Amino acid sequence: MAVPTTNRQKKNKGSRLFPLQPHKALLLVPRRCAALVLEVSLVAVSAWVPYSIGLHVRDQSQTQLVPLNPVVASTSEAIAKTLALPRREQLNQQVPPLTNLFWCMALVLPVAIGGWQLYILARIGQTTPKAWLGIRVVNRSGEPPGLVRAVFREGVGRWGLSGGVAYVLWRYTGAFPDVNILLTLGVLMLVAGSASLLLKSRRRTLHDQLAGTYVVPAAQTFPNYPENVGQWPSFGSQQSVTLEVDSNGSVIAEGQGNTHRQNRPVTTIVLTSKQSQPRSHNLWFWMRRHPGITLLLVALGGMGSVLGTFVGTQIYIQSQANRREFQQQENEVFIALVNQLGSTSDTATEQRQGAILALARLDDDRALPLLIDLLGQEKNPSLIDTIQQALVSKGPAALPSLRSLNQSLQNDQEVLKERGATQEQQIVALRQRATKRAIAKILTIYNGQTQKANLSRTNLSRVNSGATSFTLVLDNLDLSGINLRSANLLGASLRGSRFYGAGEDQRFGTFDDAITDLSGAQLKEADLTGAVLNNALLNRTSLMRGTLNRVNLSDSSLVGANLSSAQLIGADLRQATLENASLTGADLSEAKLDLSNLHGASLSEASAVGAQFPFADLSQSNWQGADLSGANLSNANLREADLSATKLVGTNLSNAQLQNAKFKQSNLSMADLQGSNVAGADFLEASFTTALPIKSNEFIEAPNTAISGARVKGVNFAKAINLDAQQIKYICTHGGRHPRCP
Repeated sequence: MAVPTTNRQKKNKGSRLFPLQPHKALLLVPRRCAALVLEVSLVAVSAWVPYSIGLHVRDQSQTQLVPLNPVVASTSEAIAKTLALPRREQLNQQVPPLTNLFWCMALVLPVAIGGWQLYILARIGQTTPKAWLGIRVVNRSGEPPGLVRAVFREGVGRWGLSGGVAYVLWRYTGAFPDVNILLTLGVLMLVAGSASLLLKSRRRTLHDQLAGTYVVPAAQTFPNYPENVGQWPSFGSQQSVTLEVDSNGSVIAEGQGNTHRQNRPVTTIVLTSKQSQPRSHNLWFWMRRHPGITLLLVALGGMGSVLGTFVGTQIYIQSQANRREFQQQENEVFIALVNQLGSTSDTATEQRQGAILALARLDDDRALPLLIDLLGQEKNPSLIDTIQQALVSKGPAALPSLRSLNQSLQNDQEVLKERGATQEQQIVALRQRATKRAIAKILTIYNGQTQKANLSRTNLSRVNSGATSFTLVLDNLDLSGINLRSANLLGASLRGSRFYGAGEDQRFGTFDDAITDLSGAQLKEADLTGAVLNNALLNRTSLMRGTLNRVNLSDSSLVGANLSSAQLIGADLRQATLENASLTGADLSEAKLDLSNLHGASLSEASAVGAQFPFADLSQSNWQGADLSGANLSNANLREADLSATKLVGTNLSNAQLQNAKFKQSNLSMADLQGSNVAGADFLEASFTTALPIKSNEFIEAPNTAISGARVKGVNFAKAINLDAQQIKYICTHGGRHPRCP
């Protein structure tokens, strides 16, 4: 007679397959944690190593640069957008070819290694770290999990769930955009998903429960393995066999319990009878039980569908008829205005002006191109001004067309100038001025609404002559995010304007920040006093004789920029990149250049009185004839810098790197050289002291006495070159070190 089993026995069927004792299951926890750390490290190192090599090659290579690989650029952009990382470099970055190779490897290797580990996990139940640590992942029947179950376990159960919850919490709870908080939340979610390791006797994590997998010692085998077919596993001290039989007494399923050793005799047989399952009440069953109600519902649904289709069709037909009628009316108005523009009556000018202004108010896609064409052909100065006003009323939508016309007129001016056509050149100059004024007015009126405007290679330069005079004035405006690459802004007034703003997320320091691109622009003699240009791109930009007092250029990129004779009094250039830039004759008094990069920059004849250069990279820079009195150059890198004939009175050079620097004929009185490295430095005719005559009422004056001198205590001058006897004497008497000191 069959003995039925309880529901609890059925629910614990999976547990009977792998009945590890709690203390033995607990021993798997440290091995599982170590395997996870090794798996993550394996993938991370496969990306970090080639990326670091590529970064080193980019910084050290002198080979010809090529555009960044599009796949690498797109991937880095996607990662930056997802993690809200700041955009520090241009998207069209130039790198050495070898860097492209290593960075492509940094993308391919993690995917290849991660995919291979997932594949072998699906096939044999072990990744490489799991094999090292002797653990295996299996399904309920003791077999490897398979590809679908392995992908669900790792991609959804472990990383997808924990990463998704962490990202949602980070993005929408005020922690955005701090990436450190995101990483912390990710680790916490991962730990929370694995917390059941310590709570349940089977030590199954959340992703194991979701995927229906178990983690067991690799040495433990199961009857479903090919080499163990027909054998009983050794799991416990007793063995039992559970047989399920139907009502006729036929065996329909069997299971096995624990045994102390293999081949132990069966001690218990439990027979269970299969319970009849109740039939499910689905929709088809209900429809067969209630045919009348079903027929009524179908009829009502059909009538409603027909009625809804009819009403919707009528509404659509009427809306299309109204739209066609409205378009016909607009078309008639547009044709009438075009005819009015061709009027030849005595009042033609007034009529044409009215038609032009009416076109500006007309919501027709043909109006803007027509106005642009009119401006490119009009010869009447008053009508040119009217067209300009009409284009301004079109708003930012008119900027692309105005930019194209501006560039076309600039080319026409150059051609006419070569031909010597003075009269035609005057008309073209008037049209060009109209485009400049229209662009300037749109940027002023629609302040902050032009972040994605493209004004590259646009001519907005100052003109001082006659009727075509123009000066671009955009003071105290939000000009962030505008593309002004290679634009001509000669003599522009941009005082207090902002060229850096928050993007759509309204947070600074994220990927969507609105950064103005002024690379290659002409800003000669421009006034940028108090402007906000941090993080802006000004590579190869000309700022010659520009006024940049108190400007914020922190974290900006000015590679190869020309700032000769520019005024930078009190400017903020902290962490700015000025590599190979020209600052000849510039005034950097009281400027802040902490951690800035001026490698190879030219600063001859510059005035940097009281400027701050701590930890700046000034290697191979040229300071001939500059004034660095009272400047702070502590911990700066001045290797191979040329400081010949430089005034360094009271300059702080403590802990600076001065290897192979040139101090020929420079004035180092009161300078602090303590802790600096002067190996190979050239001190030919350099002055460590300033001697002033002492005034006396006597007929014979007293000899000159040194009242100020450089601080050289503890500085090793053994490898310095071109030191004369007087300099060595000063070094020895003031605590410096030299082989000739007594």
